[in-house]
Amino acid sequence: MSGIGIYLAEFFGTMILVLLGDGVVANVLLNKSKGQNSGWIVIATGWGFAVALAVYVTGWVSGAHINPAVTVGLASVGKFSWSLVPGYITFQMMGGFMGAVLVYLAYKDHFAATKDPNMIRAVFSTAPQIRNYLSNFITEVIGTAMLLIGVIGVTNDHNQIGALGALVIGILVWSIGLSLGGPTGYAINPARDLGPRIAHAILPIPGKGDSDWKYGLTVPIIGPIVGGVIGAVVYQLFLTTWI
Repeated sequence: MSGIGIYLAEFFGTMILVLLGDGVVANVLLNKSKGQNSGWIVIATGWGFAVALAVYVTGWVSGAHINPAVTVGLASVGKFSWSLVPGYITFQMMGGFMGAVLVYLAYKDHFAATKDPNMIRAVFSTAPQIRNYLSNFITEVIGTAMLLIGVIGVTNDHNQIGALGALVIGILVWSIGLSLGGPTGYAINPARDLGPRIAHAILPIPGKGDSDWKYGLTVPIIGPIVGGVIGAVVYQLFLTTWI
């Protein structure tokens, strides 16, 4: 598959990811939702399932990167063409935005019933529990490096995992959320954070507060890109070159 098809697949894959991922956050955080206060395990599980389903739906077309950090990480070690990177990232960002808009439409009444602007913003984008930009950055680097090591490792031909690969990658994201999600909410994906953050800034949500651009334009964008490159390079260096 080539041409516009691969870019549309990245759009729809990222849209599905954010629709189901931000959707589970809305279900847990927003007032009067049936899933309100069901906890972190529900959020992490929802995101893991969201990744798996997005990969199953669109992976056969574009590889379902659905994440600029994955795209740049793979390109940095020669596993993806740099010429396709700008288009992939553009459509991933648009998909993230659209997925967040769909979540807003599904939970519109619950947004209106929620008075805490931090809870509203948390549906769309990540924020640190303890705001320390260096520590937050390092957390995102580590989480995304693990993501790339896992993605490349799981899909290694030696595993002969076939169609189960998407499910295992979903489990990988689930694991990252459970183990490393506490400090920053594990963005590990600039499109998952920036696209919905733009939607938060634009959508007419009463009492939504600011979109926290000081954090949003730094840690959840730069950290995952750096981590993606590090993870891909580490895997190639230690588990391909020397073995």
